[in-house]
Amino acid sequence: MSITRFHIHLVSDASGETVSSVARACLVQFENVESIRHLWWLVRSPAQVERVIDGITANPGVVLVTLMDGAVRGLLEDACRRLQVPYIPVLDPVMAALAGYLQADFGAQPGRQHALDAAYFQRIDAMHFTLSHDDGQMLHDLDSADIVLVGISRTSKTPTCMYLANRGIKAANIPLVPEIPPPAELLAAKRPLIVGLTKEPKSLTDIRRSRLRFLGGGEESDYADPERVRDEVNMARKLFTLHGWPVIDVSRRSIEEASAAILQLYARRKGSPP
Repeated sequence: MSITRFHIHLVSDASGETVSSVARACLVQFENVESIRHLWWLVRSPAQVERVIDGITANPGVVLVTLMDGAVRGLLEDACRRLQVPYIPVLDPVMAALAGYLQADFGAQPGRQHALDAAYFQRIDAMHFTLSHDDGQMLHDLDSADIVLVGISRTSKTPTCMYLANRGIKAANIPLVPEIPPPAELLAAKRPLIVGLTKEPKSLTDIRRSRLRFLGGGEESDYADPERVRDEVNMARKLFTLHGWPVIDVSRRSIEEASAAILQLYARRKGSPP
């Protein structure tokens, strides 16, 4: 089956995080399509936008934009019209809908979402906490966490915690090891939301075998033995049920999807909307 290739220009007046996320979320829905991405960040002056226009002229394609300055936007929009390429200001529909609903005007300050405000420092603090409380470390202040993830090996505890930390959540994770009881600090914790992570035994076995191959070890080990893995999954589920901890099955969930489910649980626990 043939693959359609096309150029896409991502233009931002800041770090490009927003427009990149939008492009990635949309493009993944198209099969047999390959995008050639041209990244244009920190575009805030007429001289900078002229370089973007030169790039679009050399490689015509779709132009996705998150620009706030009207003069800069106007130059790029006029050029796209002249070159007959799609110009898509991805934030405009959302901003217009919010302005209409709130009956309020909005500003046009480039990079405003990245300002060093309280939320920014909260995320940094959460990141430091999460890094220092990874894989059962620093149990003495586990009760300072917002969320604690518990699960057997290779259930995506660490990457999920890092994603939550980027949302300003102090997240810790505790590995469950066969024949070793869970730490007393976990069972005594009252403040954090404790969530159990689980995965289908077959999927978990495949992941562990791949891990062993990557590390240069043999695949035939208790760590990746299907029966052993099944026993570990059952042991973990019994523990979660015993303590009434909510459970997230990450077998068919991405890190983002699992984190979203956890954040919903956390919001309900706090009595606020997610």
